[in-house]
Amino acid sequence: MKTVLVVGSSNTDMIIRVAHIPRPGETVLGGDFSMAPGGKGANQAVAAARAGGRVRLIARVGEDVFGERAVLNFEADGIEVRFVLRDGRAASGVALINVAADGQNSISVASGANAFLVPEDVLKAEPAFEGADIVLMQLETPVETVRAAAELASIRGIPFMLNPAPARPLGDDLLATVGVLTPNETETEILTGIKVETGEDARRAAAALRARGPRLVVVTLGDKGCYAAGEGFEGAVPAFQVRAVDTTAAGDVFCGALAVALAEKRPTADALRFASAAAALSVTKLGAQPSAPRRAEIDRFLIDRAGPPTT
Repeated sequence: MKTVLVVGSSNTDMIIRVAHIPRPGETVLGGDFSMAPGGKGANQAVAAARAGGRVRLIARVGEDVFGERAVLNFEADGIEVRFVLRDGRAASGVALINVAADGQNSISVASGANAFLVPEDVLKAEPAFEGADIVLMQLETPVETVRAAAELASIRGIPFMLNPAPARPLGDDLLATVGVLTPNETETEILTGIKVETGEDARRAAAALRARGPRLVVVTLGDKGCYAAGEGFEGAVPAFQVRAVDTTAAGDVFCGALAVALAEKRPTADALRFASAAAALSVTKLGAQPSAPRRAEIDRFLIDRAGPPTT
């Protein structure tokens, strides 16, 4: 079992199912309300753990019921939590999510304690890097914290994987430390100025991002799959077609599963196929972390849909 170190955010998701996403100024009477653990860092940690990784998490939560419940949930998935800090200055992060009938969503986030995960926290948690096979981060914590983790990973020779979400511009100094970069279409456009509407757009954008440092760039395209460019592999990987119920955290599940597959030294094409299967399974269920599939489910899905992986 390979070790995945996740550094990032933890939120509680408050979810309302609605007929359609509200427009500005519009009130939509929704249906069911639910709460579920979320946050991109936490989502990816849970996804990696269920996909077969040994996971450690560096994060901050508030000293409140949401933070307490988050830690209990991490422990239930076998995630090592000794590097999850409790913060008395801020509440735990919260996300308000509208999920439409077609599975699309809109999300507003109050970062709370996530905003106080600082570089010093990463440096104090340096033992978490010991024996890690890959480090996985996102952008729901300060970018200085991302840089600190990237530098520690580089010093130790650990592959560093960055999901650049939520979207923001990033400097070449940070991108030069990234081994695997996984932007979606919006994030790709912000990073490159290339609007991704076609396969050729994805190819050009991936090439532009690779030129800035990452050894593998995976442009995720939702239900159209992804386009990847790296050493030994370049091309489109189609998504598995399923009936979507909720697309929340599908990208996080993809990233968590991909981190595990890459840590296991799978060929890039097989790693992307594994991650795509995990993401497809996740959209058939409601919620962020509750939707993350387990390893046996992913393996069974791959055999049922496409036959056993190549070796």
